[in-house]
Amino acid sequence: MLALRLLNVVAPAYFLCISLVTFALQLFLFLPSMREDPAAARLCSPALLHGALFLFLSTNALGNYVLVIQNSPDDLDACQGASARKALCPPPSTHFCRVCARVTLRHDHHCFFTGNCIGSRNMRNFVLFCLYTSLACLYSMVAGVAYISAVLSISFAHPLAFLTLLPTSISQFFSGAVLGSEMFVILMLYLWFAVGLACAGFCCHQLLLILRGQTRHQVRKGVAVRAGPWRKNLQEVFGKRWLLGLLVPMFNVGSESSKQRDK
Repeated sequence: MLALRLLNVVAPAYFLCISLVTFALQLFLFLPSMREDPAAARLCSPALLHGALFLFLSTNALGNYVLVIQNSPDDLDACQGASARKALCPPPSTHFCRVCARVTLRHDHHCFFTGNCIGSRNMRNFVLFCLYTSLACLYSMVAGVAYISAVLSISFAHPLAFLTLLPTSISQFFSGAVLGSEMFVILMLYLWFAVGLACAGFCCHQLLLILRGQTRHQVRKGVAVRAGPWRKNLQEVFGKRWLLGLLVPMFNVGSESSKQRDK
């Protein structure tokens, strides 16, 4: 349990460090390299378009990250004891988290990168957090590949060029042909690629469970759930005006769970 509580502190710090490093690379390396084109128009310059797109993706990723932490799942105070949990809290909809030391409504899983349980109130923000984090990481990887190809004169036209970039760069780094800053960017390319694919997988898996009206905890425990209409399951998490919430980080809009809490 001590290791889990330590991971609950280290994982958010790790995510915030990656975010700060990514923002610094975008601001001090990638954007200045795009400003060097004097023929580009000021209003449609690559640096301006790249900065606006990256700011949009990173703002939504960090905004939904904060909302996941703020919107903690409903804590059922009446179910703190083990006997009370069995009597008053049906296993299909609730679960006692040992890390958070509380019973949460419609528990899905405990996310160590946010240090919070994912449940009824923050499921929507967690899905959007995974979506925009994957897009920000993959977009940063594309910008980093463009920077490395321009600085080191490397062509990525061959499909295996990205896979052989790391071992080739390590040998060139020890020989002095690759600078430390360039080697750091290359290492970040693989980190962005791994984090982006992982978050995209989480997002797709979570959306599939939402359409089925299930949670990850129910699937892991083998709990059978009555299958409802997929549109209703989607609206219970994202609300009827889901497109507005998809573009701007905000609280649940028009969702069934928020209406039930208001009552």
